This record gives sequence, C-alpha cells and structure tokens, in this order.
Amino acid sequence: MRFISGKTIILLLFTILTVLRTQAQQVALKERKPEAVRDFFVSSLVKIGDPVLEALSRNELKKQMPVELSPHAWDNRTHVTYLEAFGRLLSGMAPWLELGPDKTQEGKLRAKYIDLARKSIHNATNPQSPDFMNFTNDRQPLVDAAFFAQALLRAPGQLWEPLDKTTKENVISALKSTRQIQPYYSNWLLFSGMIEAALLKFDNNTDKFRLELPLKKHMEWYLGDGMYGDGPDFHWDYYNSFVIQPMMLDILKAANEAGMDKKNEYQEVVRRAMRYAEIQERLISPEGTYPPIGRSLAYRFGAFQLLSQIALWQKLPDEIKPAQVRSALYTVIKNQLGAEGTFDENGWLQIGLYGHQPNIAEGYISTGSLYLCSEAFLVLGLAPDTDFWSNPPAPWTQKKIWSGDEIPIDHAK
Repeated sequence: MRFISGKTIILLLFTILTVLRTQAQQVALKERKPEAVRDFFVSSLVKIGDPVLEALSRNELKKQMPVELSPHAWDNRTHVTYLEAFGRLLSGMAPWLELGPDKTQEGKLRAKYIDLARKSIHNATNPQSPDFMNFTNDRQPLVDAAFFAQALLRAPGQLWEPLDKTTKENVISALKSTRQIQPYYSNWLLFSGMIEAALLKFDNNTDKFRLELPLKKHMEWYLGDGMYGDGPDFHWDYYNSFVIQPMMLDILKAANEAGMDKKNEYQEVVRRAMRYAEIQERLISPEGTYPPIGRSLAYRFGAFQLLSQIALWQKLPDEIKPAQVRSALYTVIKNQLGAEGTFDENGWLQIGLYGHQPNIAEGYISTGSLYLCSEAFLVLGLAPDTDFWSNPPAPWTQKKIWSGDEIPIDHAK
C-alpha cells in the first residue's frame, strides 16, 4: 500500500483552497459587473413590488395581503396598511417606470409594471372599488397619500398623463380629501406640502399655506452640516432620508416648474442634500452594513432614499463617484434581501431590519409600512448607459479606508 505524505496532503489542500478562492473571486467579480448589478436591482424591485401590484390591479389587495403587526401595535392597522404599501412602493418604483417601455427585456418588464401600476391607481382611488383606499380615516393616510402624490410627480409621463379622465378626477378627489387631516408639528408638515405640490401640478389648484409652511419651517429647523431637525429638535435617525430631504427636493422642484419663485431655496436645499448624501455614503461599512440607529428601522434600506435620489439627480459631490454609490447600495440591498425571513412564503415583506425581527417595530409599523424600502431603487430611473450603471465597480469610502487606501478629508459643510 502506498502512503501519501503529510506534506503532499497539505500541498493538495492548499492548491484546492487556492482554486476555490479564485473561483469565488471570479464569481463575485461577475456579480459586481454593472449590467449584473442593474439586473439585480430590477429583479429585487420587482420581487418586492409584484405581490402588491398584482393583487391591487385585480382589486384583491385587501383580500390577499397579510397584515403583520408589531408586538407593540397601537391598533390592527388594517385601515391604513394598504395605502401604506401602495403609496410607498409606487414612490420608489416611479423613476424606473418613467423610463417607459422599450424593446429590451427590461423595457418589456417595465411595460408590464406600468400597466399594473395604472390599473392599481384606478382601483385605489375608485370609491366603488373593493380596494378603494382609506384617505381620511385617522391621521396616517396623510402620510401615504403624500408618498402616492410623490410617485405621480416622479413619473407624470407614465403614471398620470395616460390615465383616463375619471381616474384623474378620482385621484384629485382622493388627494384633496386629505386636507381635513391636521399634520403633526414635525416632518409630517411635509406630507401636506407633498400633496399640495401634486395638486399644483396636476390640478392647478393648491393650498399655498399647506405647501409653503413645511418649507418655511424646515428651513428654520436646519441644524447644519446637511441635517434638519424633525421639528424643532434633533433626532438621530434616518428621517432626513425617509422623508425630510427627498420631499423638500420634490416639493421645491414642482413649485419651480409651476412658476413659483423658489430657485434660491431650491439651490440651498440641494446643496444640503448633497452633504447629507455624502454622509450617508460614509455610513456604509465595508461589509454593506450601517448603524441601526433611531426609529423605523423596519424600513430597511429605504434609509438610503436620499443617497439614491441625489445619485438619480446626478448631484453627487465630486469626491463621490457614481460607481462607488452603486457598489455600496448593491451590497447593502443584497445583504438585507438575502437574509432568511425577509419575505414570507408568498413573497410579502415581513417586519425586520435583517430577516424577520418583529420586535424592532414601533406601534405604527405593519406590513404596508415596510414597502418604504423601495425608495432605495430610485437610481433605476437612470438609463443603463449613464455613468452610474456603466462604469466599472468601485470601492466606497469605508471599503477604501479599511483597506488602507487614501480617502478625502471629511469636514462639515
């Protein structure tokens, strides 16, 4: 019998490990190629949104969508959760849909979801529909009517202009009905402002007080270095990205397009948003994690809406290259979507930051709330041939510095 020496075995094992490592690196490199990353973003957004839009387009959302509640739930949330799911999902999906259909595989997929979205808008705002949404009962509908309005502003060419006359009238009526809801003296003011911005654009009829007060107060609540208070006080959470800065940007954009003189205010808000986006990019660890600070962590990677929006608007600071933002967001989203328990057996989102973690949910969180995560996909509104989607992979700030590379000095702006 011939024996193999220990030295030979070690050499064989080393060779095998080297081959496996090389293969893993090649697979990882292939996965990070720009076209593969865009495919991942598209397939992920579709995976998140498909159950909502398929059901709502058939008037079966209330019948099919499970309603998971926080252990700390204030109530059963069924009167608000459906508009939450629809408004938040559509707000994040809108820039991608606005690219419109084309002959590519992705363009054909967009055509499908544009059609589902239009049918869903019709059903959500038709008072005779089984899936007619609650726009007036309780205060919460003000929030999600605002996300719905934001979606329309982000994709007017696909989500507003092709609608039939009756559906347009129903949308305007639904948005106006929320005027009876008094917002809290906080980021909630922006929900009223967002709705009025949509009414300004689509109905030429706006309550200027409800549109301008949120902007005035948030300019007063600016704390410096890219951060606004949530009301008069500072909150260390992600609401500057969940709500505050994206809605300020979209309200001011709509106001300027309507002829209101908001150019100076708009430029200042963009400058501050660029700084906050820079901070957000620096929060992403080399492994694609980020600090679990503050409330509403169940919105998952929706925490990076503002970074995604600044990339979409092609306003990233010079120190931040589009490809490094793409690489960072890809790693974050891939980590969280890949966690066991993120979806239930039928594809609906479940409460959690990483997988299924019901206990992190505040009392206002339910299944519909979770669809705010779609806001991270705003960058899909950029065409595939832009720098964001075509440049080679690039390390983001933390990945650079923890690898020993040079990074720019950071300072308040």
